[in-house]
Amino acid sequence: MRLQGRKIVGGKAEGELVVSQKPLSFLGGVDPETGIVTDAESDIRGQSIAGKILAFPRGKGSTVGSYVIYALKKNGKAPKAIIVGEAETIVATGAIIAGIPMVDGVDVSKLRSGKRVTVNADEGLVEIEE
Repeated sequence: MRLQGRKIVGGKAEGELVVSQKPLSFLGGVDPETGIVTDAESDIRGQSIAGKILAFPRGKGSTVGSYVIYALKKNGKAPKAIIVGEAETIVATGAIIAGIPMVDGVDVSKLRSGKRVTVNADEGLVEIEE
């Protein structure tokens, strides 16, 4: 399956999907030391986003979340790429300063955790292996 989105941060990555169907808060919601989701309201609480392709509808919470994304990258615990339904400022800024490929405008409800995916953010393209 191929889904077309829009490039926010260019780059390419492939790996295993971790998909949340709920908005994600990075400040207080993701541990920058481990990459584990700690947000009590998250449907992926307890899962690691380190080295995975992270997909969720949109970010929520404080603008400091951008720096949590950057800290994840500095600590080697960042996702390989980010796919969102709607790129709001917090997540977009974090992806930009961390250099994480990011695509928005993708219907996240069509994605499932555990699937292999290739993200070509330069073209806004997400390809899911069947």
